[in-house]
Parts: sequence; structure tokens; C-alpha cells
Amino acid sequence: MKFKLFFLLLLIIPLASFKPHKYYISLCEIEHVKDQNSIQITLGLFIDDIELTFNKNHNTKFNLDTENEIENVDDYYEKYLNKHFKISINNELKPFEFIGKEYDDDIVRFYLEIPDIKKIKSISVKNTSLFQYFEDQQNIIKVYANNKHKTFYLNRKNDKGLLNF
Repeated sequence: MKFKLFFLLLLIIPLASFKPHKYYISLCEIEHVKDQNSIQITLGLFIDDIELTFNKNHNTKFNLDTENEIENVDDYYEKYLNKHFKISINNELKPFEFIGKEYDDDIVRFYLEIPDIKKIKSISVKNTSLFQYFEDQQNIIKVYANNKHKTFYLNRKNDKGLLNF
């Protein structure tokens, strides 16, 4: 009986101290749509991560994706993305249009567009989203332009990716 109790404790104690590791990632997909002469962007962030960031930065409760969500949340989203997400096309910083957002389970997806892009010689992406409070944050950038696919893995030490054609 003592052996069973000892074995059970030996098994339970390490398992009780194990905590699941949370991954801090975002995914951004960028595509040059030639027939529309535009860059179309979809950027997904975990709702709880962006909510924590907003709550700390603005000292309030945003209650994202709930009935009690702050009324002008899109203004906060747009301001945040303009500060932390930058794209240069052909060595020129380009502003994006904030088309909107949608909640999908635990992710908020942002839809952005850069119009009037006929030809791409280079594309540079800088994404510092969520780096402020999440040391292990990785921002994955997938680019499709000029019939080429490229993926960048950005983090605090390397927050920018460049693709030349």
C-alpha cells in the first residue's frame, strides 16, 4: 500500500507543477492583387493578448468581443496598427486603409488595404504588435507577390522583413 501511495505521489507532484505553455504568435497575410492594383492584408491577433495590451496601455477595460465592448474600439485598433504595423513598397512607406475587423473564436482579424500599387520591386514589413508585454511574441508574415511566396518570422530582436524582386 505504501508503495502505491509513493508511486502515485511521485507521478502527481511533477504533473501538478506542469503548466501549459502559451504561445504568443500572430499571423499576417499580405497579397498583391494585380487586377485590383492593391495590397490586401489580413492580420490576426489573439483577442486576449490585444485586450491585455489595450487594458494596460489605456488603464480601462475594453471587454473585446463581448456585449460590453468599448464603443469606439475600431479607433483604438486603427491607431494601434498604424503605430505597430508598417509596410514599405519600393522603398516608400505606404499608409494602409483600415477596412474593418471580425472576431473569430479567440482571434481578431483585421482587414487592411493599400490601393494604387501597380508594380512591386520590393516590400518591407515591420510588425511590432504585442511586443510590449509579450517577450516571446512572434509575428509571422506571409507575402505573396509577383508569383512568389515568402514567410518572415519577426520578434523583438528582428522586427522587420524585406523581400526584393
